[in-house]
Amino acid sequence: MASTSHRVLISGATVVSMDEVLGVIENAQLVIEGDRIVSLSSEPSAAPVLAADEVIDARGFIAMPGFINAHMHTWQTALRGVASNWTLQEYFRWMHAGLATRFAPADVYIGTLAGALNQLNCGTTTLVDWCHNNPTPAHTDAAVDALERSGIRAAFFHGSPKPGPKPGQAPFWEVRHPRKEVERLLAQPRFGDERLLSVGMAVLGPHYSTLDVALADFRLARELNLTASMHQGGGPARAPDGWVVLEREGLLGPHINIVHGNDLSDAQLDRFVAAGVSFSITPENEMTQGHGHPIIGRLRHRGVAASIGVDLESGLSGEMFTAARMALGHQRSLDNEAFRRAAATFDSVIPPTSTIRTVEALRWATVEGARMLGQIDRIGTITPGKQADLVLVDARLPNMQPLHDPINAALMQTSLANIDSVMVAGRWRKRGGRLVDERQAVLDPETWLVPLRESGRRLAAAMNLSGVQKNSQ
Repeated sequence: MASTSHRVLISGATVVSMDEVLGVIENAQLVIEGDRIVSLSSEPSAAPVLAADEVIDARGFIAMPGFINAHMHTWQTALRGVASNWTLQEYFRWMHAGLATRFAPADVYIGTLAGALNQLNCGTTTLVDWCHNNPTPAHTDAAVDALERSGIRAAFFHGSPKPGPKPGQAPFWEVRHPRKEVERLLAQPRFGDERLLSVGMAVLGPHYSTLDVALADFRLARELNLTASMHQGGGPARAPDGWVVLEREGLLGPHINIVHGNDLSDAQLDRFVAAGVSFSITPENEMTQGHGHPIIGRLRHRGVAASIGVDLESGLSGEMFTAARMALGHQRSLDNEAFRRAAATFDSVIPPTSTIRTVEALRWATVEGARMLGQIDRIGTITPGKQADLVLVDARLPNMQPLHDPINAALMQTSLANIDSVMVAGRWRKRGGRLVDERQAVLDPETWLVPLRESGRRLAAAMNLSGVQKNSQ
């Protein structure tokens, strides 16, 4: 955490606050003290300048909340591009039953570190690390150590591996979530409400486990007051009536997070919404691997907004603005097609206006992630009193000029080249286009890229041992 005596003034930026009251503020004066935002106004004053330890001339920049990546398997970073042509079936077979079994704790560490640093580089300030390749406590600790070292704000969702069945061992879908491991994590002082790191549970859920396991895992999450997140969809459910039983037992609520959910019936969606369940969508991966259409629109029709994530760098980009644009474009396409099919004449097949505005898609990538994590009072918007998690977007570059609408530009024109500076809890983690450590020293990428390459080469070589062939040709 930043020292409470350190004051930063960011002067002259156009602030896209994502706060429904504050909105967009041009020529803003944004003051940060320690790890918190203390004031935001459009009135220039000499007082903040005189009192500031650091003054940033941000004229020509857009200041916006850092992205909140609501779902990512960060341990897969050393396998970038390996899974880009895989369907979900191939991913289960070759990643979980094959490659994942060859990860040592050191592989989990370097993959998580490199993945978290790349998230910072791309403008993400909060990462939900959905870690489900942790067969030992050493693997779990390696992932958490890497998140802590990176400096990102992270919700570590503790999961469990999914290897193929072995003789004499219970298959993964019959194994309850390990209570002792979760309690061990919760006892560590690096986790907590005032820390950068928090804990959640990445459980199997009734789609991927037996009913007994699902009941035990949901009860544990409720007992420990933790978010329980689970994948939903991708073949037949192992507990077909599981959700009916879980609902009857009173185990649903805002602490339950559904990832994907593409095949959910309208009736089940209605029940989830009534129970206050949250949803996280990974649009690019869902469309690529064969999950089905993302349910952004189906949720919108029920008055619910989803958070979004990038899912996995083994197959996709780690950039949240890409995920947000994919989600927006896909749902607009579905809405436009529905309008076209309902049109009475050929002359009326084009909708009169867009069904979704860009500000809504930007909320999926910021505000809704904070809401899903139960941290909307701390992060997700640039609001006085909240944590100073923000990004400075260089809108002076050719790809963003001329700047007419800062919200549209922040979502639709921003690229990695524009992510100039990233702040987490009042500390710069990227400055002037380069990642920096907590002392503001520029990080040398080779310090993590060398071991990342070594890990990636060794793991990729194991593909042949597992009977897996690259299919990018």
